[in-house]
Amino acid sequence: VQLQASGGGLVQAGGSLRLSCAASERTYSRYAVGWFRQAPGKEREFVAAIPMSGGRTYHAEAVRGRFTMSRDNAKNTVYLQMNSLKPEDTAVYYCAAGRAIASTLATIGSYNYWGHGTQVTVSS
Repeated sequence: VQLQASGGGLVQAGGSLRLSCAASERTYSRYAVGWFRQAPGKEREFVAAIPMSGGRTYHAEAVRGRFTMSRDNAKNTVYLQMNSLKPEDTAVYYCAAGRAIASTLATIGSYNYWGHGTQVTVSS
């Protein structure tokens, strides 16, 4: 499974970006998929995830109400719509897929496949 994240860029605070993560094969109906981010000097952290079942979407408290993750199985693509961006959202954003269950969706070790990441920079 290969994942390709795109859509990052430079945006002013309060702006929006939409990240995409395209999979090389029919992935998202077989795996849970998540978005993580890593800011300079910080550990990689959970942002959002959709379980394999495609049920409810989970978002980290820091982004809840501003970010929305969605999935398009027909296109083998997941999205992260990011609104009301803040400078503290600046990070490299990664998409990942794996056999995470509901209780482990926020756990990095639950994901086997990772994209290369896309840089998001929010200026103040």
